[in-house]
Amino acid sequence: MKRSLRGLYVIRSGAAGAVLAERAKKAKESDAEPVDDGRIGTLEVNFSQFNTWYRIDSWWEGTFLERTAPGSFKKTIAERGSQVKVLFNHGMDLNIGDKVLSVPEVIEERKDSPYLEGPLFDTTFNRDLLPGLRAGAYGSSFMFEVLGETWDREPGPSRDTPDGLPERPITEVRLHEAGPVTWPANPDATAGVRSGVDWFADQIKQRDAARFDDMVRTFEAFRALNGLGTPTGAAGPDVPAPVPPAPDEGRHVAGVSAAARRRRLTLIDLAR
Repeated sequence: MKRSLRGLYVIRSGAAGAVLAERAKKAKESDAEPVDDGRIGTLEVNFSQFNTWYRIDSWWEGTFLERTAPGSFKKTIAERGSQVKVLFNHGMDLNIGDKVLSVPEVIEERKDSPYLEGPLFDTTFNRDLLPGLRAGAYGSSFMFEVLGETWDREPGPSRDTPDGLPERPITEVRLHEAGPVTWPANPDATAGVRSGVDWFADQIKQRDAARFDDMVRTFEAFRALNGLGTPTGAAGPDVPAPVPPAPDEGRHVAGVSAAARRRRLTLIDLAR
């Protein structure tokens, strides 16, 4: 198993949309009396299915096949399952922002995929989402880091990859956030998938130029490390020439941040 580049956040869609299970239905099924505990429903999120190849076509990540292995979420759930944030549109909605919709009551690996369930808080922004959640209008998505992976860069043509794309089975992740989204990139679609990272990067570009510039350089390093190309004809982000910042404790005179130095040292270590 190869170690992965740390601090590289990626986004994938769930196998199904975010589902609202009404408390009345839950109480009826369990023959229990409804309890007023400040929730207006129970949010359920199903993650992408285990051992199912999906294609990534992304300027940021490159073009390859990916799948998650059973057990890849067990450690992160055990160590920090209660810390996973439940947000709408990954905290990038212009009205809701990064307000928390819920906290996980149940987060576990099931036979086919990881699963998250939590109380939907009785707030004005959650009530705004209720009609869409009831109608099944939202997809689901989650953000994580890859901690364990194996790459087959030249698998050759097969039923799963007739064009012989590189294959990336993921064996361990660190889960950070999950929840409903307006425009999910469906990992089970037969067509090429536009990685959720592309959308997220567009949002960061509008909000934080320094963070966006850091993303560009980090993903360039990721593609170079793994020998990945970008989709044919794909246009990269319009990145302005960086202006060297004034030297301070966290930077060299050349303007390289401490975080960027750590990533470069990681890349050197991984390449050995």
